[in-house]
Amino acid sequence: MNRKFATITGCVLCIAFLLGLATTLTRSMMIGFTDVLPVYILMGIVIVMMLYEAFYDKK
Repeated sequence: MNRKFATITGCVLCIAFLLGLATTLTRSMMIGFTDVLPVYILMGIVIVMMLYEAFYDKK
């Protein structure tokens, strides 16, 4: 039970950090959405891989 709680808490904090980092880039007046689009794509891939590793990759 503690392991599951720690995994969920860690994933939520990591996702919040990554999304905050990506949205901070879009707030700059000098950086447009098309400049940040690769960052959003990579963040999406990282989040999916992290969740897969944490919950679905049980051997």
